[in-house]
Amino acid sequence: MPVAAQLTPAVSHDTLFAGTLRCAQSRQGYRFSIDAVLLAHFVCPHRDDRVLDLGAGCGVISLILAHRYPSLVITCLEVQDSLAALLAQNIVDNGFADRLRLCRGDVREAPSLLRAGAFDLAVCNPPYYRAGSGRQNGNEEQALARHELHTGLDHFVGAAAHALRLKGRLSLIYPAARTAALFAALRQGRLEPKRMQVVSSYPGAEGTLVLLEAIKGGGEGLTVLPPLVIHDRPGGEYSPAVAACYR
Repeated sequence: MPVAAQLTPAVSHDTLFAGTLRCAQSRQGYRFSIDAVLLAHFVCPHRDDRVLDLGAGCGVISLILAHRYPSLVITCLEVQDSLAALLAQNIVDNGFADRLRLCRGDVREAPSLLRAGAFDLAVCNPPYYRAGSGRQNGNEEQALARHELHTGLDHFVGAAAHALRLKGRLSLIYPAARTAALFAALRQGRLEPKRMQVVSSYPGAEGTLVLLEAIKGGGEGLTVLPPLVIHDRPGGEYSPAVAACYR
């Protein structure tokens, strides 16, 4: 049965960039958030980079990158059947079949799924919360995407370390409160933090997320970018920088 025929009324069809990019996603399961949009705009690919999207979900990060950078070829690794079906549909609906490739599989099995050193750039929005911490969503699709039930930060970093060439780059987004754990995991994988931006809800608020780029085999030296605020004030509109990510 074609993937298109598997999509049900429980799927919404959302758009970005004034309708030029379409994204089918579950109404009740995992839905992408602003985190994925911020990460897709933080990434700085080079022309013709071979890109790997680890835990791609419905593919929104890859879709944005393919839309913004027409020369990129992207491999999207996703393990959940429901999300992989949505990703496959989104690839077709946006005309990216020649540049986006779906790879079905678990990040824990990266060494058997992906050739070592085959990629220039990896991106990921890994689960934020340890298993058993916080309030876990009852929907399995959401729970797997948000909590470290089967795969954790170390698995994503390990997959990136395997798949990236020497001096290849990993870009990700992660809770600011777990920055120390993030740095430790990256260095364990010989991925040196090189560029970081703290994200807060509004001016003067504490940082809640960090956007970070690390380089495989890179030297010491970290550039900390000016903070990124999501809203211009508590409960206000998107800041100009964030609003621009949706235009």
